[in-house]
Amino acid sequence: MSDLDIKGLFQMHAKALQSFLLRKSRDSQLAADLTQESFLRLAEQRGGEPIDNSLAYLYRTASNLLIDHQRQQLRRKTDLVSDDVLVEVASNSSSLEDITAARQSVERLQQAIAELPPRTQEIFRLNRIEGLTHAQVACELGISDSSVQKHLARALAHVMARLVEAGEGP
Repeated sequence: MSDLDIKGLFQMHAKALQSFLLRKSRDSQLAADLTQESFLRLAEQRGGEPIDNSLAYLYRTASNLLIDHQRQQLRRKTDLVSDDVLVEVASNSSSLEDITAARQSVERLQQAIAELPPRTQEIFRLNRIEGLTHAQVACELGISDSSVQKHLARALAHVMARLVEAGEGP
């Protein structure tokens, strides 16, 4: 590739490449720098294997340079965090056993709820999961407040019994 070819490519595509990088990075200075670096790498390829599609090469190079830059920024951010902080984060994180136990508890709870009659499930979901009050649930379903309370009492008794059976309840 001759210097004239690179100059022509630069004149025709530099702004579009820089706009592409700006959209991805939201940093105009970085976009300008990476555009220059992409054309520099294309020029350095002159002695190597011929490039079939110079424009595609430029965009791929620019994308790779941006990815490399972002990875480097992430490494710098973690390098700025002291080892004491990282140890604290590690010690506060849940163990695999804790995570597994929590998932099993959720599965048992879901299973217990699934055993309820459909209407009771719906009332339980509206009240306990979506946070509606007894009055709001009653209004939405067109039933009395006391009916909502009875369904909820039945649901809670059933769920608690299942959790006690599993060794999780009081």
